[in-house]
This record gives sequence, structure tokens and C-alpha cells, in this order.
Amino acid sequence: MTTVELTPRQRTWSAFRRNPLGMGSGALLVLLALVAIFAPLLAPFPEGYGADTSQPPSAAHWFGTDDIGQDVFAQVVWGTRVSMAVGLSASVLAIVIGLLIGVSAAYFRRLDTPLGVLVDLSLSLPVLPLMILVAALAGPSVRTLAVVIALFSWPEVARVVRSQALAIVPMPFVSAAKVVGGSSWWIVRKHLLPGVIPVVGVSVVLTTSRAVLAEAGLSFLGLGDPNSWSWGTILHKAQQSGSLASAWWTTLFPSAAILLLVLSTTLLSVAYNDARNHRSDT
Repeated sequence: MTTVELTPRQRTWSAFRRNPLGMGSGALLVLLALVAIFAPLLAPFPEGYGADTSQPPSAAHWFGTDDIGQDVFAQVVWGTRVSMAVGLSASVLAIVIGLLIGVSAAYFRRLDTPLGVLVDLSLSLPVLPLMILVAALAGPSVRTLAVVIALFSWPEVARVVRSQALAIVPMPFVSAAKVVGGSSWWIVRKHLLPGVIPVVGVSVVLTTSRAVLAEAGLSFLGLGDPNSWSWGTILHKAQQSGSLASAWWTTLFPSAAILLLVLSTTLLSVAYNDARNHRSDT
């Protein structure tokens, strides 16, 4: 009986789906994404004032209400949309910058030293104070937060991509492509990018979780968009109203949402790495 040889992608998926933590984390991320997409169907946009102020969780208000009577469940639902949008946007932008710099440093050896210095310098900077400074100068908005977070998130991606690309550049197929006259762009597109994509996949997940944490921190400090909701904005308004100590539900549920997203992305990346490096015993 002949044995069907699986491709690397099929072997990775086969190993990943046998990991309950990885599958559970993936399902949770999909659920959060669906909440973000269908937020208008799940809860009305929280605005104005309500009659029931500072009410604990109940059948009428699942997550309770804040000091002005707004429903905390609606805040968390709409906050999911903004927080994940900022996280994904910042992650994609950081991945693009890190991918370009990492691949360029590995393939074009003359650029390796200056780009390496740039990456090391960026990693040595005090990120949070600089984020606060840039966000304060640029003005609070969702777009500003995404760009600011991305500009301080790409160095780690670039370092990982460069390390992976350096292992591909000396390969015989890359040398053969140079011999037959392949252009640098063709070689990078056909050989280097496919080789670093698995690492980029992990970076997307981890960078998204870090971006969500950064957005929550900046919004908590009052640097978020005042016209939209995010998990950090909910915590900021609870702190401003003095509800942190008197109304625990106003901080518990947005904090739990942040924790669930960060925990699920971390477990998903670990499960994916284990599956990608899986070695069959047969």
C-alpha cells in the first residue's frame, strides 16, 4: 500500500489541529473577530446618558452600567471593533516595514550593517515614552494610534525576518537563480519571501497582540480617539469617573477582553511554532 507524502503545509496543519490549545485559541480569535464585525447587530452604539447609573451586572445589563448609565456590554462589543482594527492595522504595517528591511539586510550585504544599526537603535529606544510623545503631538485618532504603534513595532519583525532570510540566501537554488540571470527582485519574490512567510505568520499574531496592548495603554492615558470606543478607552473613562474602586465591573470586562486576546494569540503562536517544527515519529 502506497503512502501519500504530505506537503510541509499539510504536515503543519495536521500537527496543529491535534493541539487543543491551538485550536481553542484560534476559535476564540475568530469569535472576537466576529464580534468586531457584527458589533452593530449585537449592541447599540453606547452614547448619551441612561437612567440606570452604576448598576452591577444583571439580566437587563449583562456587564452592568457605568456612572452615566451607558451599558458596559455595548462598550466592550464596540471596543472590540476598534481595538482589533488598530491591532491588525498596526501589525500589518509593522510586518510590511519589517519584512522589507529584514529581507533587504539579508540579501543586499552592503545594506546589512546600516540597517542592522537602525534596528538595534530602534530596539534600544524607550518605546512607551516615545509613543506617548508622538501620539500627543499628532493628536488622538484611531489612524494615529495604528501608525504610531507600527513605527515602534517593526524592529523585532525585521530582526526575525533577517535571521530567517540569512539561512536562505546561501542555498544552492538562490545561487542558481543568480547564475541564470535572475534579477534581485525576482529572487527575493520567488525564493526569499516564500521562505520567510512562516515566520511572518507568527509575527502577525504576536505583533497584533502587542499592538492591542499598546493601544489599550495609550487610550488609558487619554491618547485614544475620544469619538470611538476601545477597551483602553473604557478603562480610561472608568478611571476618570472614579469607578475603578467603586464599580468593579467597569474595569473587569474590558480587562478580561484584553487578557483573552493576548492569551489566545500567545497560545496560537506557540501551537503554530510547535506544529511547524513537528517531526513525525514514523
